Amino acid sequence: MSARDFDFFHGSWQVAHRYLRTRLAGDDEWGEFTTRTTCRPILGGAGNIDEGEFAEHGYHAMSLRLYNPEEDSWAIYWITSRSTVMDPPMAGRFADGAGEFFGADTLDGVQVPCRFLWSVFGPDRCRWEQAYSDDDGRTWETNWYMDFTRI
Repeated sequence: MSARDFDFFHGSWQVAHRYLRTRLAGDDEWGEFTTRTTCRPILGGAGNIDEGEFAEHGYHAMSLRLYNPEEDSWAIYWITSRSTVMDPPMAGRFADGAGEFFGADTLDGVQVPCRFLWSVFGPDRCRWEQAYSDDDGRTWETNWYMDFTRI
């Protein structure tokens, strides 16, 4: 684990999104769309930033990732052009080639436990997953997949 954990993500990517249309409701209807994003290191490698356009949904979005060497962990922040407010961070780390990050998100005005998973399948493929829990993290419903292919 180090400030280099997300180095695999530097560069440009084609992103295939698959998202659950209704969350924590037993829904099985998925939406799909594609975007592109580009990631670059910042702060001398102590973090990175990526930005993409979600044209089909009418906004731009970015992630800011910062490594904290004292805690040996990462904080991931999400920002969109819809609100320009930085969401509270997801915090976590990589172990055995996968990253797991926890925090909270808002669903219908209520905070819910949220988990991100990062999986790396080689230099040109990776996946991000988002899941919510309605039982304080005992079980998780994955509601968003982003499959990245390097371009």
